[in-house]
Amino acid sequence: MNSRSITINSGGLSNPKVVALLQQHLEEMASHTPAESVHALDLKSLQLPEISFWTAWIGNDLAGCAALKKLNPLTTDLQSAELKSMRTSDKYRRCGVASCVLAHLIELARQENYTTLYLETGSQPAFTAAKQLYQKFGFTLCDPFADYIEDPNSIFMQLQL
Repeated sequence: MNSRSITINSGGLSNPKVVALLQQHLEEMASHTPAESVHALDLKSLQLPEISFWTAWIGNDLAGCAALKKLNPLTTDLQSAELKSMRTSDKYRRCGVASCVLAHLIELARQENYTTLYLETGSQPAFTAAKQLYQKFGFTLCDPFADYIEDPNSIFMQLQL
């Protein structure tokens, strides 16, 4: 699959396909991680003004989604954002969707003049592929950021833009 067959759109949180994928995402995160360490956002949280949400489509199929959360919405200097709700549908895993979406969000963050892009992901084996993807794009390990605290179930990463 090549990135030209993937269309990335802003929004879509009212689409039933998107709602279902986000619900699946929340359920899977809960199956791998203790409740106090799950940091995935629910549908209501993804609608906050500091969050931009994106969907990836292959034809009429929802292939994935992700969001950017502005971390310091009240300031105008040294902006940073957090990658949230990165999810590929089961049908399109290992087909390049996540790479396409991640590249799109990194470019968007650069266009928005963010200085750093952060993320939190799980430390369990189920998150190995995600960590490898982030490392391939230049993300490196970092200390907890924003409101996060040290947690053996979490890994924190950053990308200087």
